[in-house]
Amino acid sequence: MTLFRETADVSVRPAVPGDEAAIVAIQVGAWRRAHGDLLGGALDALDLDAMTRQWEAAVLAPPAGHRVLVACDGATVVGFASVAPVPSADPAGAPGGLLHALEVDPEHQRGGHGSRLLAACVDLLRQDGADQILTWVLDGDTARAQFLQGAGLGPDETVRELASGPLPDGGERTVREHRWWATI
Repeated sequence: MTLFRETADVSVRPAVPGDEAAIVAIQVGAWRRAHGDLLGGALDALDLDAMTRQWEAAVLAPPAGHRVLVACDGATVVGFASVAPVPSADPAGAPGGLLHALEVDPEHQRGGHGSRLLAACVDLLRQDGADQILTWVLDGDTARAQFLQGAGLGPDETVRELASGPLPDGGERTVREHRWWATI
């Protein structure tokens, strides 16, 4: 006899020690899939051990207001998000929250994990008194833009350029990001 569950065994919870390896694997896998052409060799040069240590520190001893959440399918971590207060020097002004990262394993995308993570981040930011959420989207990341737009965020006029690694001619490769936001 086959038993059916009324609901899927999916959840969002605070990250705990031991989640950092899954977070790094998801982050790098999602970046390769979404930005492999744009970031090229910069992804190959990532120091995975250093990234793991950084996520471990973010989970074990986060600065005030910083949170790391994970999405689970059963016991398996399939996505993560990281939020923090908007830095006081940000022209958008506080109170607000910054969505630093939100990634879902490419094999588990389109299963609601990203939406659950974003909703949990918004709930935490509201509890902390935030009235807006901000995030950054790379030029050409139409999937992320569509996801955020569907969740009620939109771009403003703020653009930034970030160095993403050296070019073969010795120059510096840069990428452009646009700020997206919404009131919460």
